[in-house]
Amino acid sequence: MSTSVASERARRSKLTLWLILTVCLAPLVLSYALYALWRPHSFVNYGELIDPPIALAGVSLPRAAGAPLRFSELAGKWVFLIVDSGACDARCRRKLYYVRQVRLAQGKDQSRVERLWLISDQQAPAAELEREYHGTIAVRLAATDFLSRLPARNSAADHIYLLDPLGNLMMRYPAEPDPSAMKKDLTRLLKLSAGWIQAK
Repeated sequence: MSTSVASERARRSKLTLWLILTVCLAPLVLSYALYALWRPHSFVNYGELIDPPIALAGVSLPRAAGAPLRFSELAGKWVFLIVDSGACDARCRRKLYYVRQVRLAQGKDQSRVERLWLISDQQAPAAELEREYHGTIAVRLAATDFLSRLPARNSAADHIYLLDPLGNLMMRYPAEPDPSAMKKDLTRLLKLSAGWIQAK
């Protein structure tokens, strides 16, 4: 075997080795480059993610009357949370309406969704509201310190919040949301969480 043939084979072997290394490393290098340099301009979710989520599973809320509400009692459920006065003006009524309709739109999965209304004053809701939004857990707070924990641009009443089944406050919507987009978010979350095992 001549020296030129041996060197040609050695060159081809090195070239093959470099090609294999390039093919193996290219996806890794590309993924790091995308992670470091690329920022998506649109997201799948409509609601604004709260990052990091706020853990509420161990929190108890003192009621104006009766036993405190423990968020752990809602474990295993997705929870829409709204904050407003017991007088409940037109905007408050629309929030109650939106969360009720988005829940109903989940069909057989609606039992996996709860609605929680934190009443930020001592005004009792009208009886007609209690009838119309039957099933909404209404809690008149004895103190409103908790409300400062809710991320809000101005007031917690400006948002509709969503808690995951582990008790984490993880998303918020504007007070005047697009209900169809909220429905899509919740449908997707219910589907993704269908296999979760919740410790009660």
